[in-house]
Amino acid sequence: GASFFFICIYMHIGRGLYYGSYLYKETWTIGVVLLLLVMMTAFVGYVLPWGQMSFWGATVITNLLAAVPYVGGTLVQWIWGGFSVDNATLTRFFAFHFLLPFVILAATMLHLLFLHETGSNNPAGLNSDADKIPFHPYFSYKDLLGFALMLLALASLALFSPNYLGDPDNFIPANPLVTPPHIKPEWYFLFAYAILRSIPNKLGGVLALLASILVLLLVPLLHTSKQRSLTFRPVSQFLFWALVADVLILTWIGGMPVEHPYIIIGQIASLIYFTIFL
Repeated sequence: GASFFFICIYMHIGRGLYYGSYLYKETWTIGVVLLLLVMMTAFVGYVLPWGQMSFWGATVITNLLAAVPYVGGTLVQWIWGGFSVDNATLTRFFAFHFLLPFVILAATMLHLLFLHETGSNNPAGLNSDADKIPFHPYFSYKDLLGFALMLLALASLALFSPNYLGDPDNFIPANPLVTPPHIKPEWYFLFAYAILRSIPNKLGGVLALLASILVLLLVPLLHTSKQRSLTFRPVSQFLFWALVADVLILTWIGGMPVEHPYIIIGQIASLIYFTIFL
């Protein structure tokens, strides 16, 4: 379910970048906040099965907060509920996993409210009242078909291959005395994890991790073209597909061991990622 959810989210972000939807600044900003909230929910949800990868993933990621100057250590212990990841951490993460969807729901309503104020974007990037048609029944039935196909694919995966996208190590019960040889997050976090790993400094890695998401907030400010959409901008189209390829490379690198040549490839791909945006 989480994998399908993130596939839809990343496709939605890609469409927004390609067709210039980010120029609706309020809608785009709320969308980035939504992405952060969804990522937080997915992370705390990934810990709940309490397998080896869940336990050690929680240990590694929560330890990143220790890099925050002055309050880092206290913050980590507050999240853990003790001096290490334990049952208290699991209870807190379950509470977060229950409460965060309500925050996401409120942010989604705000996202739709701003979208209703500005109107939806289109591939041409042009706004013409003469060419507009009602949302219902033209788009509502189209969305219903897409929803039905997605539900069919999700149900097929959940009923026939429920463990297909799961990490094999996560079927082993959590054991704080045995560290897995290669700790990695779920595939939808791998690109950000690769950027984190590409910086040798702990604080620098955490800042790069945050910047990999927050850089989306700069996209509307860096837009200088008179054309909203990339449809009529071949150079920008090339940069967009280069970004897609770069994210795929980072996703691949994030799942690889921290060794040569993956380290240098990850560092180059991380540099390209930020260069394309800026």
